[in-house]
Amino acid sequence: MRRLSTLEVLTAPDCSALAIAVVLVAALAFAAPAAAAGQQDTGKAAPAEAVHFPGDAITQSSVVIDGETVEYTARAGTLPLTDADGNTLANVFYISYIKNGVANPAERPLLFSFNGGPGSASIWMHIGLLGPRRVQLGGGGGVNRDHSLARLVPPAEMIDNEYSMLDVADLVFIDPVSTGYSRALPGVEASQFHGFAEDIAAVAEFIRLYVARNERWDSPKLIIGESYGTRRAAGLSGTLQGSMGMDLNGLILVSAGSMGQQFGNFGILQYALSLPHAAATAWYHQKLAADLQTMPLRELLDEVEAFALDEFTVALLRGNKLMPPERRDIVAKVARYTGLSEEYVNAIHFRIDMDRFRKELLRDQGLTVGRLDSRFTGNDYDSGGETYEYDASMAAIRGPFTQTFNTYVRDELGYRSDLDYAVSGDVRPWNDPPANMNLLEALRSSMAQNPHLHVMIADGIYDKLYFWPEFTFSQFDFSGLRDRISIETYESGHMMYIDEPSLAKMKADMEALVERALGR
Repeated sequence: MRRLSTLEVLTAPDCSALAIAVVLVAALAFAAPAAAAGQQDTGKAAPAEAVHFPGDAITQSSVVIDGETVEYTARAGTLPLTDADGNTLANVFYISYIKNGVANPAERPLLFSFNGGPGSASIWMHIGLLGPRRVQLGGGGGVNRDHSLARLVPPAEMIDNEYSMLDVADLVFIDPVSTGYSRALPGVEASQFHGFAEDIAAVAEFIRLYVARNERWDSPKLIIGESYGTRRAAGLSGTLQGSMGMDLNGLILVSAGSMGQQFGNFGILQYALSLPHAAATAWYHQKLAADLQTMPLRELLDEVEAFALDEFTVALLRGNKLMPPERRDIVAKVARYTGLSEEYVNAIHFRIDMDRFRKELLRDQGLTVGRLDSRFTGNDYDSGGETYEYDASMAAIRGPFTQTFNTYVRDELGYRSDLDYAVSGDVRPWNDPPANMNLLEALRSSMAQNPHLHVMIADGIYDKLYFWPEFTFSQFDFSGLRDRISIETYESGHMMYIDEPSLAKMKADMEALVERALGR
């Protein structure tokens, strides 16, 4: 049987949930498992043999959000992905939070959440943004807005999340296969789930099964995805709507710059699109001239973005056709906005590679700046290299998130698996979609066919791909749909919610999106 293309899998009008499973089995040669994993009673003493899937754990708790006590039921467990014969191929781990006392679930929105990677578990937005409990990182998530460090001594602590979305919607956090506790069964090749179309089909089937088993077809449905998860979310909007007849009310795309990075070849324009982020980073680390340093950040970015899309873009396109006075003027302006020396900017022909920028900006201090959040600083072996050794921002937050989640899922939620919770799962090699596939066109098509689908993009100023979403969305025809798209910016990085003021703003922005999506 021939292998179906990515577009065929995503857009086939008669592609039911079962058909998706059949497509995956036939096209990707799924192997049925030798035997289903045994279930263990978590109420018994620890077994001598390893327990991978201990059965669902259900707990009751409450959280105070905006002065209201929300009582809820938490469930940590798995749902199966099966082949056409009903054989389980993989167990997908999830955690749900359902508000108690709701008379009519049809009036209660249902929000599905996942992170990106590919290969990332759902931990980040779960205990950083949306869930009823969150990791305590300090006001700035490891840095403060007065530029001082705020790293906490490990171990970190979990606290109630007063910014949780649980007062607005029920929450379901999904770990795709090979992430978190989600695993293919013995005898099944996990690599068969590792690809753009394969991943979307599997997550779509999980959503369908969850909705069916929990009788939530009548509930308003929203999806939030982060980073690579924004690509998954855009693909799911088409698959759920076109193949399963499941219309969505809203999409929240967190740090969506990577949609344009992979599926749009910006070429030389990448240097113009990266300039605002470089300027914001230099401003944060106080490397700009006094007149720029005293400007409000938003005012500075407006000026830099205008320069980047106009004068600087023209200069990039003209290249060595610039006259010497013109080149000197561009070099001076780029240096002024980025905190780099004119000598350095001239030497690199004013094309700033961001990996080199992270090493160069604070080279005189022996420091590097973070990739996912450029407010963070790191220390390399020496200051003479061209690029940084590690991402200082990920080094600051990975430990606290991993430690607190492992304690939380076992001790508070009662789910005790002996599997390693794969925060970053091994999903390589990853089967990417065709180079000419246009995810934004797929999203536009979903919005055109569903006039009630609203979209929010969340963009962190200190994220390496800040400003890319705004540019990317400006390049596609969303005529008549633009009033259903909002772009919100935050003075934080890729995971903007680690900064508490940004977390508070994000909660308000997401709540407003839900209100618009439900026509309230």
